[in-house]
Amino acid sequence: MQIPFEKYHGTGNDFILVDNRSNIFPKQQKVIANCCHRKNGIGADGLILIENHLDYDFEMLYYNADGNMGSMCGNGGRCAAIFSHDLRLIRHTTRFMAFDGVHTAHINKDNSVKLSMVSVGEIELQENAYVMNTGSPHYVAFKDSINHINVIEEGRKIRNNEAYSENGINVNFVSIDTTGLNIRTYERGVEEETLSCGTGTVAAAIAASLKLNCRDQNQEYLVHALGGDIKVYFTKESSTFFNNIFIEGPAQKVFSGIINLESIMPLNED
Repeated sequence: MQIPFEKYHGTGNDFILVDNRSNIFPKQQKVIANCCHRKNGIGADGLILIENHLDYDFEMLYYNADGNMGSMCGNGGRCAAIFSHDLRLIRHTTRFMAFDGVHTAHINKDNSVKLSMVSVGEIELQENAYVMNTGSPHYVAFKDSINHINVIEEGRKIRNNEAYSENGINVNFVSIDTTGLNIRTYERGVEEETLSCGTGTVAAAIAASLKLNCRDQNQEYLVHALGGDIKVYFTKESSTFFNNIFIEGPAQKVFSGIINLESIMPLNED
């Protein structure tokens, strides 16, 4: 079977997107993992299926590069909005369902996307680190500089330690300077450093607000990832509750293609 796909990226975080409104894509872990494999497949940090939903414009199903169902992906959500626009499912605004609930998105004139994110509470302060769920679980550690950190080695240690090994956690190393926040992220499910992580930028901005003891209710942060810049907006209701959260950044189509499922993985293999 051959299935059309589109390749998109949001600040270097790249995804395979498939229009699955006809339920043509087999949701097998090995098939998805091989599609995302950078040597034997198409190559991506994750795979996104766009499916029908009775109450919203569409449903976004996100799978990590290891083939397992993921949680919310902010960069993927922006790409899903552009892809759905290209499919003529939406015009410039949308409400869609994802793993963590309903999201809204607005496509700007420059094709950047402003995406709503879930409210954040239950923030845990550890030794020089903040742990929270921004749609996906995140660990944020502040450093004087992140330029020379071995993100894979250090991130993997934290992701696999006793506290987080069962479900995993995304690990972010963040520094603060006059231009904003600098971030590098080790992503669970990809098990590598990625060029950008949308939910990670939200976690970094909220953690920075707490670390800097910023008292403004409405706050905005510019977050510099390896793959580009993302703006984060939110309302700080208290030191433990943040809402009206948005991320804004680019989402770009790279190319189109056809997945030959028989060459990716025999479908009778589990």
